[in-house]
Amino acid sequence: MTPWKAAHPADLVNAIDTPALVLDLDAFERNLQRMVDALKGHPVRLRAHAKSHKCPDIARRQIALGAIGICCQKVSEAAVFVEAGINDVLVTNQVVGTAKLMHLADLARRARMGVLVDDTLQVLALADVARSQGVAIDVYVEIDVGGRRCGVAPGADVARLARLIADRPPLRFAGLQCYHGPAQHKRTALEREQAIAQACEAARISRSLIEADGLQVERITGAGTGTFLLERDSGVFNEIQAGSYIFMDRDYGDNQPGAQDVRFEHALFVRSAVLSRTQPTRAVLDAGLKASSIDSGMPTVWQRPELKYVKAADDHGVLEVPADSSLALGDALMLVPGHCDPTVNLYDELVCIRGDRVEAIWPIAARGALL
Repeated sequence: MTPWKAAHPADLVNAIDTPALVLDLDAFERNLQRMVDALKGHPVRLRAHAKSHKCPDIARRQIALGAIGICCQKVSEAAVFVEAGINDVLVTNQVVGTAKLMHLADLARRARMGVLVDDTLQVLALADVARSQGVAIDVYVEIDVGGRRCGVAPGADVARLARLIADRPPLRFAGLQCYHGPAQHKRTALEREQAIAQACEAARISRSLIEADGLQVERITGAGTGTFLLERDSGVFNEIQAGSYIFMDRDYGDNQPGAQDVRFEHALFVRSAVLSRTQPTRAVLDAGLKASSIDSGMPTVWQRPELKYVKAADDHGVLEVPADSSLALGDALMLVPGHCDPTVNLYDELVCIRGDRVEAIWPIAARGALL
């Protein structure tokens, strides 16, 4: 925790201390509504991914607009949201180890909890804990639909795990997790379409085998901000897990939009200030690696295309600037982070602005929840 706050409600935006994580509420609210409008009239529900924001204030607003619940990546992250009153949470990850499983069971006493599996041993361990603690847990089989991360190959192994879950109450076989992470950032619309077509085929094959064994596949869930319209219209998916749409970042901004893609706006920024200006073509900001994640590349300077963020150190960000630039010591700039999720995890609070004023401060309550 910092010894003082970057801002307080009613402060002027130009008085926000730096570096600070800033949310433009007008753009954020338009993004929320655009997602509602995109899903209206379709038999697909939104389970918003909270790993993007880690903020109960945002989760409550998503649910108020129709989201069925949220996703989390970690059990400790889920615990923060359950404590805040969110009562339907899917941990879109495998959970391994007795301590974590016991925490998951404790949460299942207070909320509807779901979790992913891709191995027999995970199912057996979940079943033992669920029985001993007397709780029901939704279990989804994760399929590797092209992400080459977790998940089993589509087909017989998926059906085998589904049967194993169904035969071990109080576990509930809830459906299939079919998230294609790399597809979210394939640059052309055609590349994204091809990747999701393969994911849909993997889901169809697996669903058919499960149904042939007499089980119902209630839910096929996945999708993200970059592809959710494809899953929406697939006739296969009936739940999407988009998260970054509320913020957007530089990496998503690099995608070439398809003709029908929803135009979400940049709403999340790192406010930074110039702390050194010793060379005519260089300026140094107070926002470096500890202020903005660069795993997906450098941030960009909002509405200042002539300024290029070229290097990040722990607490410094180096800009290339034109030789005739008037940029001066103390000047504030808004940066669009390269990747919103890990950037949010660097901060304790979101400074929420509307127009030229700070309207609210929202705690990033699940920040650092890594267990």
